[in-house]
Amino acid sequence: MRKLLVVFCLFIVVNTFAQPKTYTVQNAHSHNDYEQKRPFWLAYEHGFGSIEADVFVRPKELLVAHNEKEIRPDRTLKNLYLDPLKSMILKNKGAAYPDPEKQLVLLIDCKIDGVATVAEIIRELKAYPDIINNKRIRVVITGNQPPKDSLFTYPSFIWFDGDLTYTYTKKNLARVAFFSANFRDYSKWDGTGNLDAASKQILGKEIAKAHQAGKMVRFWGAPDTPIAWKTFEALGVGYINTDKIAELTEFLKK
Repeated sequence: MRKLLVVFCLFIVVNTFAQPKTYTVQNAHSHNDYEQKRPFWLAYEHGFGSIEADVFVRPKELLVAHNEKEIRPDRTLKNLYLDPLKSMILKNKGAAYPDPEKQLVLLIDCKIDGVATVAEIIRELKAYPDIINNKRIRVVITGNQPPKDSLFTYPSFIWFDGDLTYTYTKKNLARVAFFSANFRDYSKWDGTGNLDAASKQILGKEIAKAHQAGKMVRFWGAPDTPIAWKTFEALGVGYINTDKIAELTEFLKK
């Protein structure tokens, strides 16, 4: 009975973040969200399914910035993301969004030492049980990660961004939330006109590989235009990467 219950719970968690049948703002990813005028809040108010924060680890602190020169002591992961998210969970009586069916990924990009950064992320998250125990929220690690053969050793409230070029063991693949890849590794298309046949073929192959593993795909470094968004929908890209929160929201709602 206990084994059946565990399997059932895993089924719920996996399918909560499954490949979409139709696209909504839940399939939108706020790339480098901390560079927006209102970090967290703008993407959240538009209902985005994924929000990204880059972090640098410091003694007992995680600072949000794209590079070392932009680090400011007041821009912490706690202040910009964890505390606001906690406040919304409390306001929504345990849900990430007012609609309890909506999900949220907090994608944390480790800019330096993956092992040390993830250790600090875990330490900070333990102070937020409303976040780590929420089935509609996933904290996903990207950037400099711990070794890929060690993912299964981390707490269950931590997930990882997958590498399409790596062959994961079953127990490590189970800890991969979705796959991300640099679009420029597959295509030089600029998001205007039609996607060329060669790019469509190679992108389709990589997306199919992820889907066979039961995972969604996100491409970073990708064109950020309406034509590109429509193309990514047609290809079956799970999360559409954007810096244009309002524009992508309007596109998806149409």
